[in-house]
Amino acid sequence: MAVSATARTQEPAQDHFQGEDFASLLDETLGADASFEGSVVTGRVLRLTDEFAIVDVGLKSEGRVALKEFGPPGVKPDVKPGDMIELYVERYEDRDGAIILSREKARREEAWTNLEKAFEAQKRVDGTIYGRVKGGFTVDLGGAVAFLPGSQVDIRPVRDVGPLMGTPQPFQILKMDRARGNIVVSRRAVLEETRAEQRSELIQGLKEGMILDGVVKNITDYGAFVDLGGVDGLLHVTDIAWRRINHPSEALTIGQQVKVQVIRFNSDTQRISLGMKQLEADPWEGVAAKYPPGAKYTGRVTNITDYGAFVELEPGVEGLVHVSEMSWTKKNVHPGKIVSTSQEVDVMVLDVDSSKRRISLGLKQVQRNPWEQFADDHPIGSEVEGEIRNITEFGLFIGLSADIDGMIHMSDLSWDEAGEAAMAHYEKGQSVKAKVLDVDVEKERISLGIKQLRDDPARSVLDSVNKGDIVTCIVSAVQANGIEVKVNDVLTGFIRRAELARDKADQRPDRFAVGEKVDAKITAVDRQSRKLTLTIKGKEVEEEKQAMAEYGSSDSGASLGDILGAAIRRRNQMAQDS
Repeated sequence: MAVSATARTQEPAQDHFQGEDFASLLDETLGADASFEGSVVTGRVLRLTDEFAIVDVGLKSEGRVALKEFGPPGVKPDVKPGDMIELYVERYEDRDGAIILSREKARREEAWTNLEKAFEAQKRVDGTIYGRVKGGFTVDLGGAVAFLPGSQVDIRPVRDVGPLMGTPQPFQILKMDRARGNIVVSRRAVLEETRAEQRSELIQGLKEGMILDGVVKNITDYGAFVDLGGVDGLLHVTDIAWRRINHPSEALTIGQQVKVQVIRFNSDTQRISLGMKQLEADPWEGVAAKYPPGAKYTGRVTNITDYGAFVELEPGVEGLVHVSEMSWTKKNVHPGKIVSTSQEVDVMVLDVDSSKRRISLGLKQVQRNPWEQFADDHPIGSEVEGEIRNITEFGLFIGLSADIDGMIHMSDLSWDEAGEAAMAHYEKGQSVKAKVLDVDVEKERISLGIKQLRDDPARSVLDSVNKGDIVTCIVSAVQANGIEVKVNDVLTGFIRRAELARDKADQRPDRFAVGEKVDAKITAVDRQSRKLTLTIKGKEVEEEKQAMAEYGSSDSGASLGDILGAAIRRRNQMAQDS
């Protein structure tokens, strides 16, 4: 009984032990399975449903993965029963007892592991720019998402990132933080490293005269920078083409592939000067024989400056039409008011300097000189008619055509009136007739006269008087230095104070009155100005000599008064008899 009791007592103890052992084993098993949560496992696809792929991952339950993780929307999932795939265990067991798995997170975990290795080894990684965010772009690094700052896209600022998006390319990882899920990458670092390698290789073999292929990277006002494959060279605007180019954008665009020649290379500063026109024949060779002075050509205006206009005779060959050679008549006009850019014009070659690459052209020379034309059409003595365009202090300017004027000097306005008095009869805009007096083609001057339209009323009087004649004058003005007189109402004369009388006491202009008649002797005749120079003193001296010769002698005993009295009486008597 005791044994039995003991045995009975011990049986429950054995059952209790077995129960505790099973529970511990179960907990141990569940804990082991539960430890898979958050890890990456390999599983085999068992079957597919409408939404999930059922996968055996070696655990007590089957797992499931959403089919949408195996391909983009609208595309048949790339998975089938029997495929072995890596999956991320998101949750060990949901309410239905199934294991929740993720294909996407498995790829991400794998990507992070590989990226960390690359980051530690400072190796480049491949990625694809697929989105734009504030301050930069998002990059897919094979499942992991990285941030690409805008400043790290390229060596130079990029205006359009469109061509770079969706294209696999290398990146350098700058920073990683797995706990926060942050990755920062740089495309610029890769380009700079590649560029440095290419630059070093290119510069070692660079020589002047080499012909290279390049890509236009940037355009400025003075030229364009060309990427030669790791190193940039400057293509100056004057070396783009033989023809005149005002701005490089007229011939080049960013991204354009060009063939260039190395003109200069400074190994110390590593500056490279490039040229495109040097690859073409120089159009200035033989230009002197092709464009001889005096020949006429048609060209196109390419540029206008303050001092003239450049005319292209052929691509690469230009000549300058100086402002002084643009018009016969428009002297102080800006060239832009005579010609316009791109206008086709006829020009004449004036001079060619091949050594300086200069051709002097004339625009006015292809047209007839209007002064020569006027001289041929209006010989001296012909009559013209025009409008008074301007009145100056010395005369009138008459419009003879749209471009040329003639001048009437104040002295050629009237035979009778003085210049200033005659000018008072004319006003601007008035139409007048005149006679051509002279045409100076070289000085571009045309002299006209109005008074010459009628004969000089004093001409007959001038022809009848000579030096030494005694004439009767009428005092027209009394001045301090003498008196003005009129002869025959048409000729003007002047008697200086010292010539008013033989006796100095009588040499006073105030002895005479306007309108008074006086006799005087002509001492000079100016037929051009129609003026006489006269003397009363000379007449009196001459009369005295004649009286002495006729009425008295040195031994006659007669006084000078007696002699002069007799001469005067005789003259008066002769005047009465006549």
